[in-house]
Amino acid sequence: MSDSESEVARQMQICNACRYCEGFCAVFPAMTRRLEFGKADVHYLANLCHNCGACYHACQYAPPHEFAVNVPKAMAQVRLETYTEYAFPRAFGALYKRNGLTLSVALAAGLALFLLLGTALRGGLSAEVPSGSFYAIFPHNLLATMFGAVFLFAILALGVGVTRFWRDAAAGTASASAPAVREAAQHALTLKYLDGGHGDGCNEASDAFTLARRRFHHLTFYGFMLCFAATAVATLYHYLFGREAPYPFVSAPVLLGTAGGIGLIVGPAGLLWLNLTRNPERGDPRQRPMDRGFIALLLLTSASGLALLALRATAAMPSLLAVHLGIVMALFAALPYGKFAHGVFRSAALLKSSIDKRQRNSLNLGSD
Repeated sequence: MSDSESEVARQMQICNACRYCEGFCAVFPAMTRRLEFGKADVHYLANLCHNCGACYHACQYAPPHEFAVNVPKAMAQVRLETYTEYAFPRAFGALYKRNGLTLSVALAAGLALFLLLGTALRGGLSAEVPSGSFYAIFPHNLLATMFGAVFLFAILALGVGVTRFWRDAAAGTASASAPAVREAAQHALTLKYLDGGHGDGCNEASDAFTLARRRFHHLTFYGFMLCFAATAVATLYHYLFGREAPYPFVSAPVLLGTAGGIGLIVGPAGLLWLNLTRNPERGDPRQRPMDRGFIALLLLTSASGLALLALRATAAMPSLLAVHLGIVMALFAALPYGKFAHGVFRSAALLKSSIDKRQRNSLNLGSD
């Protein structure tokens, strides 16, 4: 095992002897099912951890104690190794360590510039666009092909990665029952384990409890899903009903997209604030550039999308469209190799937890 993996195993041995934090989250009941912690166990527990910080503040063995137990930080360091090790293609795993703020913004700017130049060469930047139609600038089939290919690759890369993770972490795990799947989905969608184990929330800049992280995550995730729903409804309008964009401001695609865009501004802005102010001992500072890069892409996507909606009937529309599309493509391209991956791997870990807790614990060392 790596140094980070060995450190998690060491700390879990100490926690397994103490078990004061057993009721805080799913990590500690899962821990009590083991006497030893191999590589697969460590990666499973690391991705089950939501980095809420409750155990760090409750721990009597946290630094400056000689045991130096800091579960949130140790788990965060291993999660980065999980993403790197299970990346698809494997050679792209190094992108997790390099996918910082500068790289994300540079990728978005480069793609936006490429589309701007392409539009300018066709005379689209200065041409009058009838009815604010996006397809007069970029044909529908071209957009569907470009973004469909990038999005499908992102889904493929994430799917292969989490399948590899599941194969190792869930070896010997029973089949998933319907109740286990429902519970795991509920825990993932409600972010149950960002409540600190007591409902009052996580610890951020201090030892005070706050639900801010949970709420900003909800705004971000459901904002993203509303934008996805807007795209899905617009696709149905186009192919099923023959209705082409642009759609009225009171139409379903625009209302869904507007609500999602607002969520994708408030949520990521809040997460950025927490990222900047959070105690560095409750995470892995090396991952902050990756975190901020993903947040920046979300903010740029939502801001440019809302600006495009507001100015779609003006001469600025072609330029704004090219910029927005470049940012969205950068976001899709970065999905498998950035912070987005944590939601996929964590959902898999939650499913394993829900399956395991329905099986008999042969060790009889914990409450589950």
